[in-house]
Amino acid sequence: MSETEPRVVLVDESDRETGTLGKLAAHEGEGKLHRAFSVFLFDAEGRWLLQRRAAGKYHFPGLWSNACCSHPAPGEPVEAAARRRLAEELGLSCELREAFSFVYRAKSEATGLTEHEFDHVFTGLYAGGARPDPAEVAGVRLAGTEELRAELAAHPERFTPWFRLAFGRVAERIARG
Repeated sequence: MSETEPRVVLVDESDRETGTLGKLAAHEGEGKLHRAFSVFLFDAEGRWLLQRRAAGKYHFPGLWSNACCSHPAPGEPVEAAARRRLAEELGLSCELREAFSFVYRAKSEATGLTEHEFDHVFTGLYAGGARPDPAEVAGVRLAGTEELRAELAAHPERFTPWFRLAFGRVAERIARG
């Protein structure tokens, strides 16, 4: 591991910390379970803000996903990390609310790396003004729930695994208000 490589927080199935590990090492082989977050933003009309992951991303590049996602640094509160990455990736700041969490594992056939994450899902209101960092984000778009549902059914391979897994639960929560 490089001295400058970010570390992720290893956790058990109950999100209790068990240690830290270099980010790349945590994603090798079958992946080590680690803490992560996913931010889903919606505009006033209920449309989802999506980002297309930059081609240079080490994991699932070029796929559409939620507004942003990443890992909190050791000792960093998850919500603070979510706000930080939202600013870094999209130049945005907004109130976030934790909606739910889930554990998943997804292997990238293209890279051989595996996401094995305890994912904290946050939602918030998008008021416009995204300024994507091109090193992180290849593009952004807004899409309605039914449009996304149809696109996911027809072309699931265009979306990140965590987006596909969380979509239904997030859509359900948004529909309930």
